Amino acid sequence: MSTEQATLTEPDQKQKAGQNSQRNLHLRLAERPVRNRVQHMVELATSLLQEAEQLAQDKFFADQARKTQTLDLSKGIDFYEEVTQFETGLIRMALEQTRGNQARAAELLNIKPTTLNSKIKLYKIEIHS
Repeated sequence: MSTEQATLTEPDQKQKAGQNSQRNLHLRLAERPVRNRVQHMVELATSLLQEAEQLAQDKFFADQARKTQTLDLSKGIDFYEEVTQFETGLIRMALEQTRGNQARAAELLNIKPTTLNSKIKLYKIEIHS
């Protein structure tokens, strides 16, 4: 028996009545749900893709945090340029995750689709679907 599980079962009541002095146990294969191997592979691939997307998001935020820490405060910071770069990165990440769907990207960013669209035009962000 490779992947099946075996269980010991007692005979039914009719068989028990005739064999009260001797205890008989029967070996029976337990039913196992049939698992489609392709479906299992799809589930694994989906899990890996979700993990990769999460890692990419984490890397983006880590890169942004590292960049903020390396700013030379003695020379001053262009606040609006830093905000623009951060916003652009967030918008690109949301668009990548939604495969270019602006309505879903706006939902992810918790902004209105019209606001997202105007920022895409303002920052000249290319949309790849």
